[in-house]
Amino acid sequence: MITSFADLLRSRPPWSAVMVLYLRCMALLLLGGGIIHWARIIGIVPWRDTWFWDMPLSWQTVTVFFAVLDLVAAIGLWLTVSWGTVMWFFRAGCQILMHTAFADMFGRRPYEIAFYLLTIAIYLLLLYLTEREARDT
Repeated sequence: MITSFADLLRSRPPWSAVMVLYLRCMALLLLGGGIIHWARIIGIVPWRDTWFWDMPLSWQTVTVFFAVLDLVAAIGLWLTVSWGTVMWFFRAGCQILMHTAFADMFGRRPYEIAFYLLTIAIYLLLLYLTEREARDT
């Protein structure tokens, strides 16, 4: 029976299992994002009341870019292979760059940038804990 926080920490799954669960949750988020991008491209849903064919070329380009990249990163994260993490970091970096350096074209989204930075920080923390756990056993 879990009666304290220490008991909870002792009874938790290994950090490697937590890492896999985290990567798969991120994969599901990216899969959803990729599907939404493709729904915009093929004309199922508009983006901010604008259909894909009416968007400026810059927005059409990033929509197609992220439609492909989200699904590739999602597959890699679900399989927990190293290139999936690289694709996810690349995707997050592109999104951060898009909303900082090119904010005049794509708008500022500080909450979205904070979300990407937080998810990467959580990943790095889990990576550290997983490596430390593997070293200790």
